[in-house]
Amino acid sequence: MAIDILMPALSPTMTEGKLAKWNKKEGDTVSSGEVIAEIETDKATMEVEAVDEGILGKILVPEGTEGVAVNTPIAILVEEGEAVPDGPSAAAPKAEPVKTDAPAPKAAASAPQVKASEEKGSRVFASPLAKRIAKDAGIDLSTLKGSGPNGRIVKKDVETAKAGGNASAAKSAPVAAYTPGGSTSTPHSTMRKVIARRLTESKTTVPHFYVSVDVKLDALMALRSQLNAASPAEGPDAFKLSVNDLLIKAAAVTLRRVKGVNVSYTDEALIEYNDVDISVAVSIPDGLITPIIRQADRKSLREISNEMKDLASRARAGKLKPEEFQGGSFSISNMGMFGVSSFSAIINPPQAGILAIAAGEKRAVVKPDGSLGVATVMTVTLSVDHRAIDGALAAKWTSAFREVVENPFTLVV
Repeated sequence: MAIDILMPALSPTMTEGKLAKWNKKEGDTVSSGEVIAEIETDKATMEVEAVDEGILGKILVPEGTEGVAVNTPIAILVEEGEAVPDGPSAAAPKAEPVKTDAPAPKAAASAPQVKASEEKGSRVFASPLAKRIAKDAGIDLSTLKGSGPNGRIVKKDVETAKAGGNASAAKSAPVAAYTPGGSTSTPHSTMRKVIARRLTESKTTVPHFYVSVDVKLDALMALRSQLNAASPAEGPDAFKLSVNDLLIKAAAVTLRRVKGVNVSYTDEALIEYNDVDISVAVSIPDGLITPIIRQADRKSLREISNEMKDLASRARAGKLKPEEFQGGSFSISNMGMFGVSSFSAIINPPQAGILAIAAGEKRAVVKPDGSLGVATVMTVTLSVDHRAIDGALAAKWTSAFREVVENPFTLVV
């Protein structure tokens, strides 16, 4: 019996994804556990393994297709010698068709349905991305022939029409405002669209407020130099600590001391986390991802440093597992390496706090005896969810963080 292979849900936030690559072609034999495709989710590109074995009879969604809804049939698996159906079977089993390295969330009760739009009295089936591109380009979808599953109009059909492959489909496109030198339009990646949606939701639904404090870094930088000098030149015990590694540990220690910031707000209750799991913002080509240092307050500086290097490297390669970037109880965003003097970060729900770390710079300071001196000072800004954290608590946390950083020997004892 033919089996429909469905678009899997690879993360809790995933409603659609891009079928980045097929590792098998029609007619190939598929074994259970074999990687058959690569799916680009909102955070990473992930390999998809087959659960059943058989022959890949028909590919319904070509590689490169964006906006493929979760639970949409993407291919048909048949037994050897079995006739290949023209399209997906309505009676196909709804069992999980694929598996990933991490447990996938439960599928929705019913698969998302393709919405039909009425154009010139006929039903036009098109993906959301194809509809948006067609609208921007002034293309009449009813004049196009879809190349997607069951004749669905997909992105490449509209782009072909834009390029002149279907001249009769194009209406007079609206004239863009003049800009010197012209402009270039780049379609949003899945990650960029999810970032835009989540940050908009955070900024419009979470009441942010901000507490800033100046922190002297000289003692922490001196400790870093001493520790790095004591590291073996090579071998499994070698390490090279960054300032960011020490600040991750400092934030974790502060969260353990001032527990009221390691929380999340819900309509029913305030959730206080037992573990201190630090999400660390890492810039990647498509946007931003936050790999997590689990139980950071219990780890040594060397463990944090080595783990952070590994996570950042795999994040930029799109090879993180879902459990390595989903969750976390508090976030850190460090833009000090760009020379930023100060900034305020947007909270990453359901977390209630994020620490924005700016550059350390030489500043004039007043010493305890009243004389003037020079110190390396950075400005940090704590953004918090006012529903969960009040001003006095936020001020207490930033004061404790400053104390930890300016007396950093507590990080190694």
